[in-house]
Amino acid sequence: MSAIVTDFIGVYPNLLDAARCRTIIEQFDASRHALPGRVGGGVMPELKHSQDIQLDLHPSWQSVERELNTAMFRALLHYIRQYPFALIAPLMLERQSADGSKIRYGHDDIRALDDKALGNLLRAVFRPGSVNLQRYEADEGGYPYWHCEHYPKDGTAESLHRVLLWTAYLNDGFDAGETEFHYQQRKITPQAGAFLIAPAGFTHTHRGNRPKNGAKYIATSWVLFQRAETLYGKG
Repeated sequence: MSAIVTDFIGVYPNLLDAARCRTIIEQFDASRHALPGRVGGGVMPELKHSQDIQLDLHPSWQSVERELNTAMFRALLHYIRQYPFALIAPLMLERQSADGSKIRYGHDDIRALDDKALGNLLRAVFRPGSVNLQRYEADEGGYPYWHCEHYPKDGTAESLHRVLLWTAYLNDGFDAGETEFHYQQRKITPQAGAFLIAPAGFTHTHRGNRPKNGAKYIATSWVLFQRAETLYGKG
């Protein structure tokens, strides 16, 4: 029997309307909230050269953040049905049967759940990260440094709670500017309205290639585990 090969990279087109993407870009360009893009160690333009807006810091952007997270959640439902162990391998999730006994979820059980039931499980286990809007100028912007999304930084260990990364592409019509994954030898070409989901760890080390002949606009964030106090209680 031949092995099934997968790269655990999901691309989900047309989750945002192209016209809505354009209005988000227009709002970005008119905003005074953009700051030089940061990496885990701070502002390092030799690693990441961009203008960024962290949406949860600004009330005027919070409706856009909700809209992006709602679209991402639709992609996440598809992703978890394809890769259910992302949900159940770290945690032994159980449900109650009609007779009151507990039954552990298997991968086929997860795939069989309807959107409402699966969505409830996802919300119990995961939480959204802060959404970062980014503009990469043509021929100079980019995130050429090979990186992953995990690193130890402080006592909260927030970055180590990241399970998945996601990117929403807000425009296309420029050259290059792909999201490139090193080990998978795969480049994702930006398409307005599409979402990318992939694992956050070193196996999916990636970079953002420099756009040419036009600026690139994206939104990025993560799907994180709920904190242990939420999952297990404080006892």
